[in-house]
Amino acid sequence: MLVGATLPQLGALSAARWSALLSGERAVALPTAFALEALTNGVSYLAGPALVSVLGAAGRPGAGALVAAALVVVGGLALAAQRRTMPPLTGPAERRHAGRALLRSAFLRQVALSLTLGVFSGAMQVSTAAYAVGRGPPDVAALLYFASNCTNLVGGWAYGAWRRGGSPRRHQAAAAAFLTLASLPLTFLDAPLAVGAILALTGLAVPVFLILASVLTESSVPRAVLTQAFSWGNSASAAGIEGAAAVAGRVVDTGGAHGGFGVAAGAAVVMTVQALSGLRDSSPNMLSAPAETTARTGLPST
Repeated sequence: MLVGATLPQLGALSAARWSALLSGERAVALPTAFALEALTNGVSYLAGPALVSVLGAAGRPGAGALVAAALVVVGGLALAAQRRTMPPLTGPAERRHAGRALLRSAFLRQVALSLTLGVFSGAMQVSTAAYAVGRGPPDVAALLYFASNCTNLVGGWAYGAWRRGGSPRRHQAAAAAFLTLASLPLTFLDAPLAVGAILALTGLAVPVFLILASVLTESSVPRAVLTQAFSWGNSASAAGIEGAAAVAGRVVDTGGAHGGFGVAAGAAVVMTVQALSGLRDSSPNMLSAPAETTARTGLPST
């Protein structure tokens, strides 16, 4: 609990710095930058458990926590030392004025989507572990997670490399719909290979959704509150993961792994509805009007 309360929001700080670094005409590169962030996170999720396993096998189980703490401290200090990429400081009056944008519907929708994505992720983690335990040795869970994480990397890389056109809101709705269609078969499939293939498909969509959430968050609030806005999204996602883990665990205890996958699929359906509701939003988006979005000094329209 103490660690969670004191852990710095490095992801939000990094995203805000990308927005400051890639401003003006360079704003079209922001989705690629956010894709790089997602790719780096995916590599960390793959390397972290492997490192902890190696340390545990070497007879140093407590070393994993120490290594994690050291990485956070070193990484945080390294980020703080990058003065050139720091967002410009703003005065109290400007922050108060800009803070009202945190109550705008376009931004609150992204917070709600982050919460729902957290519910999806938390339910998937619990259900995948329960499925693996019920179908074979615990190593099956590691293989399933590995398949999903690998396609997670592919999805983030592919979206970052893709020359995008059209509205990011449409891309987000398409990613949510793909996630829904991919996760529904998990509520009835039993074969490990089939489940692994479906988990790999869901892994493709999650990083794309995260990238687009960052893009749309960046375009919905003024720069004076951008770090705070990214922190809201990260906190909502974390809350969704923890809450869903408890709910899905109870569902799995009574209805098995398929019931837990049903919770995840239900969250994906809700995400799709939320994303589709955003298509009615008339505020400018960064990909279609980068200069208008990134040069804003007041509150964005919704």
